[in-house]
Amino acid sequence: MSLADTATNSAHEPHQRRLRSRPARSPSLTRSPPSTRSSSVSTTLSKRSPSPIVTFHPTPLSAENPKGVKNITRKVIKRLEGLGHLEMVDSEEEELMGSGEEREVEKALYAAGREAMKAAQKKLTIPATSNGHAKANGHANGHIATPKKQKTDLEIPRKVLHSSIGFLTLYLYVCEGDVRTVVLVLWMALAVIVPADLLRFNSQRFERTYERYLGFLMRESEKHSVNGVVWYIIGVNFALTFYPQDVATVAILILSWADTAASTVGRLYGSYTPKLPARLPILRLPLAPRKSVAGFIAACATGAAIAAGFWGLIGPLRDGGANLTWSWESGVRQVVEGAAAKSFGVGGALGLLAISLAAGLVSGVAEALDLGSVDDNLTLPIISGACILGFLKVLGLAASWFSS
Repeated sequence: MSLADTATNSAHEPHQRRLRSRPARSPSLTRSPPSTRSSSVSTTLSKRSPSPIVTFHPTPLSAENPKGVKNITRKVIKRLEGLGHLEMVDSEEEELMGSGEEREVEKALYAAGREAMKAAQKKLTIPATSNGHAKANGHANGHIATPKKQKTDLEIPRKVLHSSIGFLTLYLYVCEGDVRTVVLVLWMALAVIVPADLLRFNSQRFERTYERYLGFLMRESEKHSVNGVVWYIIGVNFALTFYPQDVATVAILILSWADTAASTVGRLYGSYTPKLPARLPILRLPLAPRKSVAGFIAACATGAAIAAGFWGLIGPLRDGGANLTWSWESGVRQVVEGAAAKSFGVGGALGLLAISLAAGLVSGVAEALDLGSVDDNLTLPIISGACILGFLKVLGLAASWFSS
């Protein structure tokens, strides 16, 4: 070997050691020098190892820590640097080209990460209004908002019809309408409603027509069962047939107004109060698990107001109060047709207060009872009327016992 060759090899040895000491770079981040690219294509391809398949796992990005994106980018770059092994010739030009390409790749990955973070943030956050409350589809100062509460269905058309029966009842009572005529009319209406209900179950065409015009008055559960109007009429007719006129009228008003008040207040404010216990204390009567304390209080207050208003103001307007079971002057009375009424006392404010409290408690309990699949439109007037009539009899007996 000549002296020139020895000098040439000695000059190349440090350069080759420097190449071997540098970490291997990814094929996508290294280039051949322009002057030798065409001549070294075949050599480069022969020395390139097969590139493995790269699998990326999604990493959650934090809006409060944007540096996390840069850290992820650096990890990706380091992962790419170790994927392949490629020996290049000109290391000085590789250093200059590689550093510029790293910055370009890092910028691209950083921009892509920012776009992904913004897209995820739009899905998880909603905007905040000026008063600090969250609003749908936007940004909410970095806080994830709770889903919008579903709007409460107050069943307004159904409640209007339900309540209007009470006003009609008062009108017929004050105008001295014949009870037997009212009962007959209701039975005639029932003779039309029941066959229509049965036909609805057996004819899909009639069912569609029926629900098109009357479906807004029905609950979803009633579309597959007997219409609530059927039970309503049966309960009203039972009260008018077997109870005194004043007690029957109060029972119908409780059905019409106390039930409506309990349902409306329970739907609006029931979520802010506890549920009723499974059974009524002392009596151990079963209570509906869906009923709330708010609805129970509304029913009690409405029932008490009905009793106080009727026996204190409206009752004496019919026949001068001759057929009342309780009057302000005489208290509890026993009315016998064709004979003079017998008085037992407990009249005035004390008697009215006692009857009102009893009617309120009966209204709340009767409305909250859980009797299985039995409709409360049937049970409410029957139970409330029977309990109020029973309380009046017990009050009269107690008054006569103390007076004797």
